[in-house]
Amino acid sequence: MKSVVGAEVQSSFYYIQSGNGFIIGSTVIVYDDSVTATMKGLRTNLEKIPNVFVSIDLSNNRFEGEIPDDFGELHALLSLNLSHNSLTGPVPHSLGNLTNLESLDLSSNLLTGKIPDELTNLIFLEVLNLSSNHLEGSIPRGKQFDTFSNDSYEENMGLCGFPLSIECNNNVPQQQYPSSEAEDKFGFGWKPVAIGYACGMVFGIGLGCCVFSIGKPQWLVIIFGGKRIKRKSRGNRRARTT
Repeated sequence: MKSVVGAEVQSSFYYIQSGNGFIIGSTVIVYDDSVTATMKGLRTNLEKIPNVFVSIDLSNNRFEGEIPDDFGELHALLSLNLSHNSLTGPVPHSLGNLTNLESLDLSSNLLTGKIPDELTNLIFLEVLNLSSNHLEGSIPRGKQFDTFSNDSYEENMGLCGFPLSIECNNNVPQQQYPSSEAEDKFGFGWKPVAIGYACGMVFGIGLGCCVFSIGKPQWLVIIFGGKRIKRKSRGNRRARTT
C-alpha cells in the first residue's frame, strides 16, 4: 500500500512483474502476473497488470471491524472495493482525501452512521455503491452525488433525501405513505371511515339488544339464536273463561 500513498503513479505504461519465468528441464516458461478485480461494478480479468492500475479489491471475505482511516492516505487509488464483508462502524471521513478515486464499493456490510460530506470532494467518482448497510441521515448533495441513482443507497432504511423518495425532516427520514384509492377518488381518508364504522357498530349493537328484548321480528331473533315466543291457543283462553 505504500506504493499508492503518492498522488501520482509512474506515467509510463508497462506491466507489473512482466516477463517472469521459470525453467522446467531444458524449457524456459515465461509468464505475466494476472489479476481478477471488480471495478465500477464490473468483474474484469487482466491477463497482465498495468502499472497504472491502482486498485484495492478485498471484497467477498470475512473481514470484521471498522474501516481504517489509513485508507485516506492512499491518494493514488482509483478503485476501492470492500463489499460483501462484515465491516462495522462509520464510513471514514478520510476517504474524502482520495481525490483520484473513480469507484467506491462498500455495499453489503454492517456500516452505520451518516454518509460523510467529505465524499463530495471525489469529483472523479463515477460509481458509488453503499447499498445493504445500516446508514442513516440525509444523503450529501453536490458535484458527483447529484448523479447517483437509488441503486447506490438501497436497503439503508435510515437514509433520506435526493435521489430517494423519502424526505428528510431535520436529517431524520420522514416516511411518505401513498394515499389510498378511496381517498384519491372521494376526497377523504381513513379517519372518517373509522369514525363511521365505530358509530355504525354502536348503533348495530343497540338495535340488536332492542330486537332480542322485544322478540320481534321473530325470524331475525331465530336466526341469531333467540328462543321463539310461543303464542297461546284460543282453546286455552276459552277454557279459562268457562
